[in-house]
Amino acid sequence: MRKGFRQSMAWLHTWSGLVVGWVLFSVFVTGTASYYRPEINRWMQPELRQEAAIGPEALAKAADLAVAHLQAQAGAARTWFITLPQPERPLIELFWRTRPGTPPGRAVLDPNTGEPAALRDTKGGDFFYRFHFELHLPPLWGRWIVGICAMIMLIALVSGIITHRRIIADFFTLRRDKAAQRGWLDAHNVAGVLGLPFHLMITYTGVVTLALMYMPWGVTAAYKGDMQTFFAESGQVTRPRPPAGRPGTLAPVGPMVRQAIATIPQPLERLTIVNPRDANATVVAVFEEPHGLSHEHPQVAFDGTTGAVVEVRAGGLRPAAKTFTTMVGLHEAHFAGPALRVLFFLCGLMGCAMVASGLVLWTVARLPKAGQAPGPGWRLVHSLNVGTVAGLPASVAAYFLANRLLPLDLAGRAEWEIWAFFGTWIATTLAAGLPPPRQAWSGAMRLVAALFAAAAVADVALVGASSAEPLRYLAFDAALLALAAAFAVIARKVARYEGPRRRRGEASRPILDPAPHRDDTGHFGRA
Repeated sequence: MRKGFRQSMAWLHTWSGLVVGWVLFSVFVTGTASYYRPEINRWMQPELRQEAAIGPEALAKAADLAVAHLQAQAGAARTWFITLPQPERPLIELFWRTRPGTPPGRAVLDPNTGEPAALRDTKGGDFFYRFHFELHLPPLWGRWIVGICAMIMLIALVSGIITHRRIIADFFTLRRDKAAQRGWLDAHNVAGVLGLPFHLMITYTGVVTLALMYMPWGVTAAYKGDMQTFFAESGQVTRPRPPAGRPGTLAPVGPMVRQAIATIPQPLERLTIVNPRDANATVVAVFEEPHGLSHEHPQVAFDGTTGAVVEVRAGGLRPAAKTFTTMVGLHEAHFAGPALRVLFFLCGLMGCAMVASGLVLWTVARLPKAGQAPGPGWRLVHSLNVGTVAGLPASVAAYFLANRLLPLDLAGRAEWEIWAFFGTWIATTLAAGLPPPRQAWSGAMRLVAALFAAAAVADVALVGASSAEPLRYLAFDAALLALAAAFAVIARKVARYEGPRRRRGEASRPILDPAPHRDDTGHFGRA
């Protein structure tokens, strides 16, 4: 290689990181927020009250109410999905699709009456969870884009490891008094090295979770594309039962719920009812996964017309399936207790810092010399950096603020919250190209701080004391105010930064040194 192996890896690391950096930052931010998805859901629906416990009789009654609603509203659907009430979320949530390609049907019911629940319409933390791997695009497109970006991130991580021969020293090195480029490079190194095991794990397991979509040829060849049979034979789901083609009457579901709970000592999570009006209808009770790494849901399948148990699936995964579900469990961290979840969250923030500092480093290293106007490519990358690194947190804050300010009876309220998210993101990106770079960064960070503070104030003013659990909401507001303070400090430091300190007698030099050079890690200051 003309420049040597490590220099070639540095080039690969720089450009692979830039090309997908904006998507990766979005994935890291929304994925990190998803570790607290239940808390976000509860904050965004303050009318919801937590229950102490929900017994088998209450679950059986809720299941019967759900089936009655579905028979009246979704009788033509092939499959009904019923999420049963849980102590943290005592609601019945229904989902069905009448035919492929049509919008799905949804409903949220009161588990005591079966009537629509009196809650504000919102996607809550589920929006961040879905955005994390679908980017709010059609599922197939979004998952392919995120998957390709994750694969490129693996390339960037490996090439970064090869590039940094002083990886242990980089862990302890942060030279803020040197040139700005050196400071950003050290910040990028520290964020990358400190969270390196997490970055490798979360990226690799993220790719593995959708591996069957990227590489379906084995299942296509062995099962002729029949994914349900593949999942059944690997031990992940109960065996599918084809429709009989004759009409049938669904038996009461409540007794099936009681029997399923008596069979498997795990919290019952949901029901799946396949071919509900067919003589070969199937009711599958799906339980929460047992505590541990494996993302495995025990299941009990019933004959829908007779109520007889057809199959019990509790453990017994094949080795390959066990490996796969363990990878999914590592990625989603459902096994994590409060302390470990905080650690996952902090590592996620470290990943955000690693990607953000890498994006900023690219523009700092290529800042034009004094008196020269930046080219269109540099201006585009700068605007995208500001719009992503500052615009995405601003969008998250605007999403929270819209949840408190939008009228409760507004039609399509959940979609209006999402429009507030994307509208803020787009506006921040477009505005980033108007002022000089430093003012763009400081102004955007002030906006983020103001929006997070406004969301906390709006919650205290409009919900606060009237909420079902005021202490829980105040804790969430405290987190919002902490984020606001952090971004305010960043904005202040950016606005007051005067460049690296000079030694006595040293001639004045530009704040950002644009001269090309190669540092001791193999990075080149300019392309």
